[in-house]
Amino acid sequence: MAEKQKRLLGVDLGDARTGLAVSDPLGMLANGIGYIKSGHPPKIAEQVLAAAKEYDVSTIVIGNPINMNGTIGPRADKIQAFVELMETMTDIPIVKFDERLTTAAAHRILNETNIKSQKRKTVIDTLSAQIILQNYMDAHRLS
Repeated sequence: MAEKQKRLLGVDLGDARTGLAVSDPLGMLANGIGYIKSGHPPKIAEQVLAAAKEYDVSTIVIGNPINMNGTIGPRADKIQAFVELMETMTDIPIVKFDERLTTAAAHRILNETNIKSQKRKTVIDTLSAQIILQNYMDAHRLS
């Protein structure tokens, strides 16, 4: 029987909401677990770390919004500051992962599944976190 591994937590830090996703214990599938209403970064960090503790995660994967041309912009600077804040609050490793086109992919999925605009707002951030985490796990499984 396979040994149980710790889960991974995916985070999509946004202005209005921060989406969260968690992997299964084998690190094969990402599942959305909801979102946090964004606001004061230390409060968001506390809630992310509470989810990490609840799901007993070994690593936190946070989406890093690199520009399409590969440059770092103000959004990526905000993520870096958030990661540095979280690193002062936990020993759990935090990994930034390129999230280019994640939101576009999430919108495409919602369009294909005919999710209407009112419900879309409540699921887009969670779905984005799920896509970030799934892409991270897929990339590391192939390497």
